[in-house]
Amino acid sequence: MGGMPQHSHRFSHPVYESLPWFYITCGVLALIASYLLASRGGLSLLTGLLGLVTLVGGMVVLLRRRDYRQLRSQYANPDSLGEEKPR
Repeated sequence: MGGMPQHSHRFSHPVYESLPWFYITCGVLALIASYLLASRGGLSLLTGLLGLVTLVGGMVVLLRRRDYRQLRSQYANPDSLGEEKPR
């Protein structure tokens, strides 16, 4: 059936690599804004929680990418898996 062609929407490599740092920066800025909005109780709490979630999310994405790349490089090089070669 001749449907519409499927196009993959992907970010360019520099944008993709900078996303975790963008999330971390936004999280830190939201935490700072929460501190500055301390007199506004509920708004400060909401901003602080959003900042904390964004900061932790950015760190999780960054660490998961690093772990995935390390694991992938180990499988590309079987000698790095810690197994000794038979003699």
